[in-house]
Amino acid sequence: MAMKDGKIMLIEVDNTQMAIIKSWNSMKYDRRKSMMIGDCSKELLDKLSKIVRLPPAIESYRQRLDETQRAVDKMRIEKEPEALVKYPVQGSLYEHQVRAANMALLTFGLADPKEVLK
Repeated sequence: MAMKDGKIMLIEVDNTQMAIIKSWNSMKYDRRKSMMIGDCSKELLDKLSKIVRLPPAIESYRQRLDETQRAVDKMRIEKEPEALVKYPVQGSLYEHQVRAANMALLTFGLADPKEVLK
């Protein structure tokens, strides 16, 4: 298993694993390269982790995605969100605007999810 340019590539896949992975409709078999290829997403990595052991680098990436998702979810339900940074606007932002800006920072990796999950 390898991850390159936002794609997950699987080379040695047995028939049972192949059938399971094909049922997800998120990976395609490339005959020229003799491998399964799919877009790297949290959902795909979660599914793959249930049927195979992920390599350490890919597992740590999956855990970072999970941590970011938990931080965004926590920010989504926050009653009185505090700005993670001082936003460059003249007026003051409404709560939903602060929440959205914080979630954007978390999603794009510009803020540390650990700060939100404290």
